[in-house]
Amino acid sequence: MQRSLKVYLVLMAIAAPVLIASAAVQPPPPSDDEVNAIAHQLYCPVCENVPLDVCPTQACAQWRATIRDKLAQGWSEAQIKDYFVEQYGERVLATPPARGLNWLVYVLPPAAFLAGAFVLYRAFRSGGQNSEPLVPTAPDADGDPYVARLEEELRRRS
Repeated sequence: MQRSLKVYLVLMAIAAPVLIASAAVQPPPPSDDEVNAIAHQLYCPVCENVPLDVCPTQACAQWRATIRDKLAQGWSEAQIKDYFVEQYGERVLATPPARGLNWLVYVLPPAAFLAGAFVLYRAFRSGGQNSEPLVPTAPDADGDPYVARLEEELRRRS
């Protein structure tokens, strides 16, 4: 009996550092900030245009728990997004991928801004180069018979 107790204590002395080391190696569980950083980039598949990190439904709470589990398993952000896209389609992504017609979302706003800036630049630049006078000139009485007749009528009445 003494011998088995000694063997047990020796085994415990050997196993204790191994158990402590394995417990120390385990990473801490993902924080709420890490989960919400990914959940903010996904939309709730049930609610309309509501980010997953602020959606109050029970389904979204389960999806946030899924994100936490995937992070704890060592999945990357891209892998988690791909997982949700496989499950629910690309509509769950807050930022659509730049392929197909989606690339227009990234190209049209800057192009419209640059075109508008160019039009304004041309308008301001050509606005100061107008050489015509801004004050209208008096009509020429000799060239227009109606003006000459009007002036003669006004002279008679005065």
